[in-house]
Order: sequence, then structure tokens, then C-alpha cells
Amino acid sequence: MSEPLWRPSAERIARSNISRFIKVVAERSGSPIGDFDALYRWSIADPEAFWREVWRFCGVIGDGPGEVVLEGGDRMPGARWFGQARLNFAENLMRRRDDATAIVFRGEDKVGRRLSFGELYRKVGALAGALAGLGVGRGDRVAGFMPNLPETVAAMLAATSLGAIWTSCSPDFGVRAALDRFGQVAPKVLFGADGYYYNGKWIDSLERLDAIAGELGGLERLIVVPYGGERAQAALPRRAIDLEAALAAGGSRDPEFVRLPFDHPVYILYSSGTTGAPKCIVHGAGGTLLQHLKEHMLHTDIRPGDRVFYFTTCGWMMWNWLVSALAAGAAIVLYDGAPFYPHPGALFDFAQAEDVTMFGTSAKYIDALRKEGLRPAESHDLSALRTICSTGSPLMPESFDYVYQCVKRDVCLSSISGGTDIVSCFVLGNPIGPVWRGEIQARGLGMKVQVFDDRGRSVVGQRGELVCAAPFPSMPIGFWNDPDGSRYRAAYFERYPGAWCHGDWAELTEHGGMIIYGRSDAVLNPGGVRIGTAEIYRQVERLDEVVEALAVGQAWDGDVRIVLFVRLREGLVLGPALAARIKDEIRRNASPRHVPARIVQVSDLPRTRSGKIAELAVRAVLHGQPVTNTEALANPEALEQYKSRPELAS
Repeated sequence: MSEPLWRPSAERIARSNISRFIKVVAERSGSPIGDFDALYRWSIADPEAFWREVWRFCGVIGDGPGEVVLEGGDRMPGARWFGQARLNFAENLMRRRDDATAIVFRGEDKVGRRLSFGELYRKVGALAGALAGLGVGRGDRVAGFMPNLPETVAAMLAATSLGAIWTSCSPDFGVRAALDRFGQVAPKVLFGADGYYYNGKWIDSLERLDAIAGELGGLERLIVVPYGGERAQAALPRRAIDLEAALAAGGSRDPEFVRLPFDHPVYILYSSGTTGAPKCIVHGAGGTLLQHLKEHMLHTDIRPGDRVFYFTTCGWMMWNWLVSALAAGAAIVLYDGAPFYPHPGALFDFAQAEDVTMFGTSAKYIDALRKEGLRPAESHDLSALRTICSTGSPLMPESFDYVYQCVKRDVCLSSISGGTDIVSCFVLGNPIGPVWRGEIQARGLGMKVQVFDDRGRSVVGQRGELVCAAPFPSMPIGFWNDPDGSRYRAAYFERYPGAWCHGDWAELTEHGGMIIYGRSDAVLNPGGVRIGTAEIYRQVERLDEVVEALAVGQAWDGDVRIVLFVRLREGLVLGPALAARIKDEIRRNASPRHVPARIVQVSDLPRTRSGKIAELAVRAVLHGQPVTNTEALANPEALEQYKSRPELAS
């Protein structure tokens, strides 16, 4: 494609946070930095100067940054950032305490609430008092089995104001899946809602909460949060008090904001756990804060007074990413429920009503809108919207077209990619740069992101492993219960010693952007040629008949053959004609090597609780191997369709 899909106006460039940052850096450093590309080169050439400038520009509250920014040089793992600094994560997110809106919440069409910054501050103070009364202090774990409620944000802020570590998952997790996570980290206090709505149905959580609390050794208290904002109507589980009683116990007080070292733990996040027990990934307060401030203010152009929305649950790292927008002075817009309830345009109704400036969602959601034929540009007033973010899986080129044709023409479409492992992004948006069809705009500032071939050489215009070749502040502190760090090193540093290997199959483009072709552990390898699954999805999901697809490699006759599973529109049946069209589409637009040997119709694709399709679980089923942790799947029953398929026996 010779022209980008979008370019920012001169006025937009001039007003952006990143243009102000470039000017400040150029003046202070004396370096000839005039655009994003020059800024990126400087940020990886002099990372200590760059991250010090981010600290200053974003107004980090704390004692620091100190004289020493980075100890240990390029050692990965082992480098330590801002060793002389002390800060409190919650204090930085609660810098505003006025009457402006801080949180807007809607739960499907049933309930809604909003809190000002001042109200949030007072609620956090009372909750922090209650937690302190229960003995919660620095290093203790506080867990949330919670929907995406304002009270979830307040509980996290209360815990981290005391120096405790917050960890959460969403209430659609089963008892065993929750215990696989919380059972490893032994929380002292557990927050849980009495239930939640999904697709218009009330789903009670109290029985599961009781079961979870009963198996958590060391748990001091279960605090039950009423979803609708009023007291829970049902009898409370053992060792439980309701939120109103907890707030009363905490009294009227200001949060104390205990300032701790830069790398003091703030979050424990979990890997998906589909191939074994979830890894408990520990993230530091300073690295998480600094990285999120950079991504929000510089890469996403979030400003005070903005309304920032991301469709997420509390079991996905995008929740942690979203709530940090409070540190930029913006309001966060929370939605809990089914994205298409009560109709496909429900989230855009919410975005219009609340003047959302940044709308975040998954690539699968955008593709589903495209297939529904929804045209929000014609049905909704999205004049406040400046940025659309997409993540969770690669955004198809056709979805780029759809956004600009049917959602909004003047918008920065930022496909972003990173992960739970770093609670942030390796590649993401650039508000002063063009958007090219099918490409992520830019590498993260201060992140030495490269693509390595099999011999560990950095390549451009070729597919390979996405790596980060130098330390960055949001690298995890480590894994929980991994005292010698061996599991942590094995997860990211075994393949290319001294470089973080993220596990994405990717390509750096001539525009300085990135294309992600899927997870490298799910890469197909027919005839020794490595093929990213997203390369196939991009072609087959262009067909109106195909809702979504899943591709795996099946060991066959001493080689690997590609098997493609398709979910079709309701009422359609896969016949020879449609199968031939699918193969032809793949052959013409990808290559003959991408064409599946078998195409099989299914009614559902197994997916993780964050919505990602579980390719590895399907591959295990095809080869008669056990799926060791089906509790990690949102719909484990879907795997039954993949067992002993006669189409795959020959």
C-alpha cells in the first residue's frame, strides 16, 4: 500500500504530549531530536537519560529519581532501575482529589455508578483503614475475585497505599481456577462481589466465594461487595463482612501512602495456565507506574480530563493498564458484562454517552463488528474519540479498513502488543505518526525491540522472534516462589541469553512498525517452513461465511500438516464448495504452503478467560495428550468437539 490509512493533522501533532516531550528533551539534552523516529533512537541509545526524562515529564510523585538510574548495565535479568528512589503506586494514581469525575461504571443495562476523584480518595482512605485494622501491611497479598467495578479499583488502591500486593481474577473463573492462582500467593484478605450480570442474567458468586475462602490458608477476612451498590441480600459466607461494614470499620481518614523502593512489588499477575499451573508474575510498583505513564501520555496521548475506556475484566492485564490512566489525570470508564448485550452497538452507546476519548477493545471484537455490518460512524456521535486501541490478538488488515470506513475516519488506530509478562507493551501507537494498513505503528520508547532469526541476528523485513535486547523498567521482579530465579530465567532468557524472548512471531517493517503473526509456540511448521497462525486467519476470516478460525499443526506421516477449524455463521454447513473457496483464498493471498490439508467445521473455539483462542490446547487434544488445566479455559467443554474427529484419521 503506497499511502497510509491515516495521518494526524498538524494541529493534532502540535497539541500532543509527545511533541511537548520531544521539545523538552531536545532542549535539555542538546540532541537534534525532531520527530518520533529520532526520539526512539535516542531513547534506546541513552535509556538512563530517557527514563529520567519520563519521570520528570510525567510528574512522578515520590522521593527521587536519585542520582543512579540503572545499576547492572545491560544485564538481563539482573539490571536494577532507580535504586535510590522511593514512591507509592496508589499515591501517583490518586494525585487528583477534586470533584471532577474519576470513574464511570456501567454494568450492562442494569446498574451504573460514578465517583469523583475526591469521593474515590475518601473511599480508599476508609478501605485502607479497614485493611490496616486486619493487619495488612507491606508485602501482604490482597486478592479480588471481582467484576470490573469501581470498588475493585478502590480496593486495589487501598491495598497498594499500604505497600500490600494486589492480585485479581474475574468472577467467571471456577473455584479450582481461582485457587490455582490465589492458592499460590496466600492472600490475607479477599474481596469478592455477591454476583454479576452477563447477557442479562444474574450470576451468583457467593457459593464460589465461600468455597474459595475455605481453602485459602492464612485468609483473615472475606469482604463482600454488593454488585448493585446496595447491601448484599443473601446470607454472607463464613468469615465475611460486607463492604459497608468494612468502610465503617475503616472510618474517615486519609490514605497514608507508604513510600517504598522503586522495585517493591505492587501486582501479581498470572499466565493463562493452559499448559500447567499458572505462573505467578510479580511486578514492581515503580516499573509498572513509569511504563504506564509513558504508554498513556506519550504513546496514547492521554490528558487530564480525558475519558479512557477499555473492554476488559479483572483477570486480564488490560485492567491494570486501564486503571493507571488515573495517574495521567484522566477518568476511567468501566464496563462489566457481555459486549454485545443488549445489542451489538452497546459499547458505542456507552462511548457516546460518556464522551469517551480513548476506546480500547480486542481485535476479535472489531472483527465481530465488521461481520455484523455495524456502522458506528453513522449511528453514533463519536466526536470526542481520538484513539482506538486493539489488542489480544493481531488486528487483521480488513479490520483496519473497517475502522476507518465504518467507525471513524479521523482517529489514531493503535494496535498494541505486549503481555501479562511485562504488564505493558513492546509495540504500540504513535499519535504523531501515520497508520499503515495491518501494521502496529511503533516500538515502545525506551524498549530495544528487535526481531531475531534462528541464529540470534537482528533482521528487518523478515519473520522471526520478537525480543527486547536491553533492560526496561517493567520487567518482572520475578516469579512467586522461585527463590533462585531459575523458572524466571527459563521462561524468557534461555533461547537468546541476554535478551528477553517474548514468544511472538513477528516482523519489523520498512515503516518502523511491526506485524505480529501469532505466538511462536503455535507457529505451524509444514515441510520445515514456519508459518504464523495469524497469516491464515487474515485470509480465511475475510470470508463472510466464516466467523472465526483456529489452525494447528498435526503430526502426520513424518511431517506436519495444517488443520484448520472454522466456526461458520449460524445455519451454514461446510461443504466442498466453501472448503474450496477457503483454500483458494489462502492460496491466492498467502501461499500454497499456507493451505490447510484438512478443514473441519466446529461450533465453538476454546479460549482463555481473556478471550484468546487456545491453539495449544487443541493441538494437545489432536495428539491424544492431556490438557492439564482446563479450568484456565472460559469454555473447556468446547474441546470435546476436537476429539477423535474422523476427518483427521486419514
